[in-house]
Amino acid sequence: MDLNSLLETTVTGLGYELVDVEMSPRGRTIRVFIDAPEKERGVDVDDCAKVSNQLTRVFEVENIDFDRLEISSPGMDRVVKKEADFERFAGQEIQIKLRIPHNNRRNFQGHLLGCKDGKVGLRLDKEDTELEFNNIEKARLVPKFD
Repeated sequence: MDLNSLLETTVTGLGYELVDVEMSPRGRTIRVFIDAPEKERGVDVDDCAKVSNQLTRVFEVENIDFDRLEISSPGMDRVVKKEADFERFAGQEIQIKLRIPHNNRRNFQGHLLGCKDGKVGLRLDKEDTELEFNNIEKARLVPKFD
């Protein structure tokens, strides 16, 4: 089983959502970002400790070699990766970077309209646009501070 499948299975089995995984250049540090959508206040330290303890045991059994394991919430500027995430966070402000330019642009910021049929809707200042989901290199929510 590859590492991503192992992480997805373990994290979802504990009742959390696997948001993202980052590896250090030599794979010695594994950073896992989790979310708990049903919890009003999101992920806390106890959630991170629970996932960390379980993953440490699973990695030992599966002979995954690492020096450091970090478990974290996705933060206010969370990464948006899955089509379901683009639907879930509709109405929020988002920054999107494309692999291949769309109308001579690679960087967009606007209000997310959702995702349907492989296209992500985005409301910009002057117009609405649709971006190909498969062309998105990176997307992050833009935090709002009152």
